[in-house]
Amino acid sequence: MPNQCQHLNQIKIRETSTHVCEECVKMGDRWVHLRLCLSCGHVGCCDSSKNKHATKHFHSAKHPLIRSIEPGESWVWCYVDQMQAGEL
Repeated sequence: MPNQCQHLNQIKIRETSTHVCEECVKMGDRWVHLRLCLSCGHVGCCDSSKNKHATKHFHSAKHPLIRSIEPGESWVWCYVDQMQAGEL
């Protein structure tokens, strides 16, 4: 049986009405894709974006799970386990 993420029970947030990376907006910068923290609802830019705000949020807040909020995508990523942890 493949390894399974042990952090899925920590999901508190599933949706957001925010569709910008606030940190990038404050900097006057752009992003490629957006990611939603499933613990607190923070929206940050992806690792393909130069500022990588979603990953920076993980390192500072230690919230393990994000999901893509791009249209047509629903995958969940666990930073702790370094694996795709399913879909919402």
